[in-house]
Order: sequence, then structure tokens, then C-alpha cells
Amino acid sequence: MAVIKKIVLRFPKRLVDRPIIYRLVKDYDLEFNILKASITPEQEGLLVLELKGKQDEYDKGIDFLIKAGVNIQSLSQDVTRNEEKCTSCGACITICPTGAFRVDTKTRLILFDNDKCIACGACIPACPPRAMEVHF
Repeated sequence: MAVIKKIVLRFPKRLVDRPIIYRLVKDYDLEFNILKASITPEQEGLLVLELKGKQDEYDKGIDFLIKAGVNIQSLSQDVTRNEEKCTSCGACITICPTGAFRVDTKTRLILFDNDKCIACGACIPACPPRAMEVHF
């Protein structure tokens, strides 16, 4: 049975130039989708991934990451919009890296697609009426 999980990987600078994700694919037959990445040579790296594969291979892949020194956390937070606070000002549209917000051309209201959201939190400080909230 396949599992699909979103995780956050933090790489110490000693691992940034190593083919860690390649190993997940080749050695553990895991599929990945990069949701967010911030990797700079000689500095720490951050990857938000969606990993998919057989449960036993997923577990082995996670074990490999831990032994390699990668800090792993589950992406268990969820960003939601408080509809009562939202004024449809549109400040969230330009800041969202995944396009989770769009304008309804008929009503001119801002629509939020939670399935596209990667919980990066960029919209939270950008929202003037503070309608965007994070839940753990």
C-alpha cells in the first residue's frame, strides 16, 4: 500500500551538495514532489517535499535521512482562512508561491484553494486583516 506524506527536510551545510533526494528515488523507490526549496551552497538547506511510496520503503528512506544527519519534521500544520475576517483585498495573491489564491472574475472575491497550499506561511504576515491563520 502506498503512502503519501508531506515532510520538511533541513540539511546541515555539510550535506547540501550531496545527492540525498536521488538516493531516496534510486535506493527506496520513492516518488517526490518539491513543494518548496531553499538551498544555498555552503549554507543550510530546506526542502518541503511530498513523498510517495510503499510504507516499508518510505520508512527505510526516512531512516536513511536520519542517519545521514537530515533534520525531518512532518508538515502537520495547516493554513486556513477566517472567512469573517477576509476583506478580499488581494494581498495574498502576489505573495503565494503556489497560486493557492485567485480572484473570482464574477464576484471579485479572493478564493483560497487549500489543496494548493504548502503551509509556507507567507500569506499570514501579508494579510492586512489577519484572516490567514496557521493550525498545528
